[in-house]
Amino acid sequence: MDSFAFDDVFDQERPQRGGRTKQAKRKWREIEALKDRQRLRKELQDIDMLGDFSDSDFDF
Repeated sequence: MDSFAFDDVFDQERPQRGGRTKQAKRKWREIEALKDRQRLRKELQDIDMLGDFSDSDFDF
């Protein structure tokens, strides 16, 4: 292998990583947060024996 060809290997630009994965992770965090809210709302409704609370009372 010629020395100039070896130098060209290091000069090549590397592809950018993580652009799409960050967006996908953010989407999954949002989905998990929505699921947690729904779970909490259901648990609170199960605990509420008198039915005093409505969905508008939950401020998430």
